[in-house]
Amino acid sequence: MAVQVGDQIPEGALKVMGEKGPQDVSTADMFGGKKVVLFAVPGAFTPTCSAAHLPGFVANADKIKAKGVDEIVCMAVNDAFVMDAWGKAQNAEELTMAADGSGVLTAALGLEMDATGFGMGVRSQRFALIADDGKITALNVEAPGQLEVSTAEAILGAL
Repeated sequence: MAVQVGDQIPEGALKVMGEKGPQDVSTADMFGGKKVVLFAVPGAFTPTCSAAHLPGFVANADKIKAKGVDEIVCMAVNDAFVMDAWGKAQNAEELTMAADGSGVLTAALGLEMDATGFGMGVRSQRFALIADDGKITALNVEAPGQLEVSTAEAILGAL
């Protein structure tokens, strides 16, 4: 069952690229005591994710942060090297590019999808959430093949 508004972000870890390579960041550290926007995509470098979803958050990062958001996190079931390269290719310096390499956090959130028909294995559904000190205050999950409710503009409206 998927997480809902009012639930806590599950305990777990994501990988982000550090100065010496991939490093673990616990969800407690990432979300604790902060207001965080987390949006997830099915895959780095995929068409909709690269052409619209991530670019919207890059373009609106300042507006989102101006509404009291401490961190904007982009998550995908990819490895930290891919997420780092994608972030650099998309000029996403204001965002945290986080890898859920084995989909463990995605599964804990209950937001996985089976993309084996596309040769991608199990991935994350497309979604965006707002968490305040780890508590989910907004959760927008896309219908398959859609990009409407998890856009940067939709999150700005929810803030």
